[in-house]
Amino acid sequence: MTGKVYLVGAGPGDHKLITLRGVELIQKSDVVLYDRLVSKKIISMIPKKTKKIYVGRAVGDDTTHQNTTNDLMVKYAKSKKMVVRLKGGDPIIFGRGGEEAEFLKEHKVKYEIVPGITSGIGSATYAGIPLTHRKYASSVVFVTGHEDPEKKNESVKWKRLAKSVDTIVIMMGLSRIDEICKQLIAGGMDKKTPVAVIQNGTTSKQKMIQGTISNIAKLVKKNKITPPTNIIIGTVVDLSKTIGWK
Repeated sequence: MTGKVYLVGAGPGDHKLITLRGVELIQKSDVVLYDRLVSKKIISMIPKKTKKIYVGRAVGDDTTHQNTTNDLMVKYAKSKKMVVRLKGGDPIIFGRGGEEAEFLKEHKVKYEIVPGITSGIGSATYAGIPLTHRKYASSVVFVTGHEDPEKKNESVKWKRLAKSVDTIVIMMGLSRIDEICKQLIAGGMDKKTPVAVIQNGTTSKQKMIQGTISNIAKLVKKNKITPPTNIIIGTVVDLSKTIGWK
């Protein structure tokens, strides 16, 4: 008999955007393993009796830290504990939730995956950017701008994306924004295509800058934008001037 691990999405930043199911599990948990981008207000929801363990990782940190997180989930579950693995955004969208579920399955640990609002959607909504729109965008793609460093070749085909989708949402891509935009232009994307970069989306510190794929990299430097950010590319970006509400 083992305990159980709940892979829970904490949402995009605003603590009120976590699901009721997520809150319920946090309040019943024996152990919470939480990430860097989980809101402090959500952390404050964890009962005093519950063991809290920070397992967050910043960009550039050693990727082997994931092994420690995996081992901790199994360790506490096999000690008959109720474990919440609390992850920013959604556990499955670039959150390694799939990998963690595979690890738990391999080690015969029961688990449940609880979805959360990914920052790619939440930050756009708070900025008044509809990722799809009947007049302007019938397709949207979510792309990571920071792939696994152990990969031999980049799997994202930026040049192909340039003309194959209406809206592109790039997560964890700030450090490579210049190169990404150059590849999109090389793939045939209009240099005047609107781009928004949203920093600290859905929080009180939310900040957005707008430009085009030909000048956004310079604007990022000029405005000293830093992670966490989401980059949104497409005609829908201009709608924020009309329907932006934050």
